[in-house]
Formats: sequence, structure tokens, C-alpha cells
Amino acid sequence: MKQDFIKFPLHLIFHPIDAFWDLKSDNRGRLLVAFAALALTIVMMILQKQYAGFLVNYIDPRTINSIIEIATVAVPFFLWCTANWAVTTLMEGEGKFREIVLATGYSLIPIILIYAPMIVISRFMVQEETAFYYLFNSIAFFWFILLLFIGMMTVHQYTVIRTMITMVLTLIVMGIIVFLGALVFSMLQQLYEFGYNIYRELIFRT
Repeated sequence: MKQDFIKFPLHLIFHPIDAFWDLKSDNRGRLLVAFAALALTIVMMILQKQYAGFLVNYIDPRTINSIIEIATVAVPFFLWCTANWAVTTLMEGEGKFREIVLATGYSLIPIILIYAPMIVISRFMVQEETAFYYLFNSIAFFWFILLLFIGMMTVHQYTVIRTMITMVLTLIVMGIIVFLGALVFSMLQQLYEFGYNIYRELIFRT
């Protein structure tokens, strides 16, 4: 059990093909680890904006809103999982929703492992060394994308091309969901204002 919570995630980021297959076929993944990775990623994003060195951090810490920062990471995470499940269900993907969540959550681990030390190191950097900060942050991001790609390919049992197509379609569906959500929210807001104005008219007339 301890191996699944500690050693397996570390094994996954260096041997993703074998590890994602174990995650799917042997049920090695744990939702607790996936959600912990999501939570720690949110923490890293907040700490980066709050405590990264002034040479690489152009955000005023006083303007940071933790709720917005949480939503900035959590909402895309769950949108991705939902949209990918919807797309791959139509495209004969073999991955279950739980496996999509696991693969996405485990893929976040490089961001946590790289961002944490870089936040500390950035506070002692001089101007000439800031390039290394951006370099390692870029490595963390592309490592995450690579793991996510391999994870989606493995859990759905797709080819490389099919995985690329479904990931692009997933992004499109995410955009559609956001658009429809904003549209519904706008309509509900207008209905509320309409109902509230009628209520005020009735109150004033009586």
C-alpha cells in the first residue's frame, strides 16, 4: 500500500508507459494520490505567486485571491476529465472516468517536484540566473504534457495519432462546455433580474 502512495508515483514519472499500464490493468492508481497531486499543484501555484523571488515574480502578493487560484487549476482539471470521457466514449476509448482522473492527477507530479525547489531557489537568484528558473518551469510543464499524453494513450488503448486527435477534440469540448456554462449563467442572471424587477414593481404598486 505504501508503495502505491509513494514509490509508484515516482516510478510513473520516469517509466510512464509501464506505470500507466499497471495503473489500468492492475489497478495500481489511487484516487487519493491523484487528488493530493491536484491539491499540491494548487498550493504550488499559490506559493509561486506569493513567494517566488521578485526577479521572476511580477505579481503583487496582496492581489492574490486564493479562491480564484484554486478555480484556475481545479476547474480545468475536472473539465478536462469530463470532456475527455465524453469524447473518448464516442470514439471507442477503453478508459473509464476514474482512470482518466487518475492519469490526469498523476501527470501533475512533475510540476510539484520541480516548482517546490524552484520557488525557494528563485529567492536567491541574480538576474543572470533567472533563465534557469524559466527553463525548469518549462520542463515541468512539458513533462506534465508528455505524461498526460502517454496516460491518455494507455488508458484508452489508442494509437499516437488517435490520442492527439482526441486530446484536441477534448480541448474543443472544454471550450464548448465553458461557453454553454457562461451562456446558461448569463440567462439565469437575466431571469433573476427580470423577476426581481417584477417583484419591485409589484411592491411599489401595492
